[in-house]
Amino acid sequence: MLIQCGALPLTLAIIYVMASFRFPVDYLTVAVVQGLLAAALTWKLALAAWWRAIQLLFPLAVLSALALNLPSWLFGAVFLLLLGWYWSTFRTQVPYYPSGPPVWDAVRQLLPTDRAPRVIDIGSGLGGLTLYLARVRPDAEATGIELAPLPWLVSWLRARLGGSRARFLRGDYESLDFSQFDMVFAYLSPAAMSGLWRKAAAEMCPGSMLVSYEFVIEERTPDSIIRATQSEIPLYIWYF
Repeated sequence: MLIQCGALPLTLAIIYVMASFRFPVDYLTVAVVQGLLAAALTWKLALAAWWRAIQLLFPLAVLSALALNLPSWLFGAVFLLLLGWYWSTFRTQVPYYPSGPPVWDAVRQLLPTDRAPRVIDIGSGLGGLTLYLARVRPDAEATGIELAPLPWLVSWLRARLGGSRARFLRGDYESLDFSQFDMVFAYLSPAAMSGLWRKAAAEMCPGSMLVSYEFVIEERTPDSIIRATQSEIPLYIWYF
């Protein structure tokens, strides 16, 4: 929103110049100019590429919504839905990243077979990995923790309605004690990896492992790297 506000004065200046030279100016022209300038600012600030697309399309989306004359309650409902889904992404810098069955099975193969493993998925989303591990390893203590209320509620309901032994907690994984688990699985974001490593290095016990899908920890070279999918996105593994 700050980028859109920052682009607005220049947009007004460009529109004023265009009108002075009698170029046709309408709301669509304003939205296009505003979107281009906001996308350019996003590029200049070196934000992620997908933010450029969002900034480019945002003014056009606002214009389209106004043209559709949608009821005001709909915007409130969408806001509450997004709030429940993403919650404190602005603070954690961890958006919703779902993994898939090939990754789940690769994680299953890493679990120790000589004892009942205790595994937790931090940022468990809709609970796919945790539910899968609880199903294929009935002896395992499979737990997921999710900060956003809506994904947590979905995963909790999936476990309750399906009779799964999987356990889902709502909260920040920073409140956990990693020493309680044989495996900690993470699919977070680059911004969260240094903090994750500090916590894991301080708390994880000998014989346990930290597994991260896609995102590497810069502070320590992984002990093992495996490819779980055809897209060649790796699973990074650190042993303690």
